[in-house]
Amino acid sequence: FDLDGTLVDTAPDLAAALNRLRLAYQLPEMAFGEIRPWVSHGGAALIKLGFPHIKDAQQLESLRQEFLKDYQNHLAEHSSLFAGMEKVLRWLKQNHYQWGIVTNKPSWLTEPLLQQLDFPSAYASLICGDTLAEKKPHPLPLLTACKEMGLNSRQCLYIGDAQRDIEAAIHANMQSVVACYGYIEQNENWQQWQADYAIEQAEDLLAILKPQHNVASSSRTRRLGTENGSI
Repeated sequence: FDLDGTLVDTAPDLAAALNRLRLAYQLPEMAFGEIRPWVSHGGAALIKLGFPHIKDAQQLESLRQEFLKDYQNHLAEHSSLFAGMEKVLRWLKQNHYQWGIVTNKPSWLTEPLLQQLDFPSAYASLICGDTLAEKKPHPLPLLTACKEMGLNSRQCLYIGDAQRDIEAAIHANMQSVVACYGYIEQNENWQQWQADYAIEQAEDLLAILKPQHNVASSSRTRRLGTENGSI
């Protein structure tokens, strides 16, 4: 799993940190809906969103550091697993599946965040943005996670809500799933990312993972939704 926007809904805490920073500089709060789609793009993108009038790179970096320091102090006040994800992780445990997290979020933010959340099963691998010399969309983080779990990449499936996630999976020769419930901008054409599947909610993963649904390569994205049972 990708972390932000896929496994855990971290947008409320990240948006709150950005708005606290804006208030500190006498700027009004931004609407949550305006911030949410940018969360998967990282701190630099959020700072550019929150301070569009600032163009100086050094000043933007200084604001990013302030933002991250504040966010570090409020990591899990409102963050939680996405709806249905607890059921998915419990099913994985009951059916002896291994699962892991590959994120571009640095370890000094990822690890304390995960420690504050309750998971119904333990992850077998954790690869953060600073774990290796490369990060997504490079395939190395995904391949390293596979190696840690003793699996071939073709035995694995990666789910994410950003184009870099799908690109990394494709380059790692791994099946991929777009989390349409995640932090995807309206103008992003995820249908062109060439993922194998797209899901409307976390629980839709079970339709892919259960034995009667074989995960196989496809020439187009299959969109699954539990509400209408469509593929």
